[in-house]
Amino acid sequence: MTKIELNRVDDAYAFEGKDSSGHIVRIDGAVEIGGHNSGIRPMQLLLMSLGGCSGIDIVSILKKQRQEVKGFNISIEGEREQGKEPALWKHVNVIFKFTGNVDEDKAKKACALSIDKYCSVAATLRAAGCLVDWKVEVNP
Repeated sequence: MTKIELNRVDDAYAFEGKDSSGHIVRIDGAVEIGGHNSGIRPMQLLLMSLGGCSGIDIVSILKKQRQEVKGFNISIEGEREQGKEPALWKHVNVIFKFTGNVDEDKAKKACALSIDKYCSVAATLRAAGCLVDWKVEVNP
């Protein structure tokens, strides 16, 4: 079982979340709602989690295929539902950017396997009705 602890760290909305290994992330609300902008917003953190989850899958797959990934960047943009509470992600667009000696077809296959099969965060978003689109860019 996974255990996460969150502790409020100011008089507004800032929290520090800590996992069982001691890794810490700071979370805060927007200034518009009374936060101090001292940390990532929870819904932005979910998109970061998507990138991290799929990124780990993809690196693992490409290593097994002996691809020489020199650089790997993931850009994510998301659009949330308007006028709804809660305002869920309705569309997310992910761009996987690789540099190095990487076969584009292998990179596309690795990304497809992650987003469509292995990444639990992508599956969670899809289960909530979010469309997750992605593309690959390879620049040796």
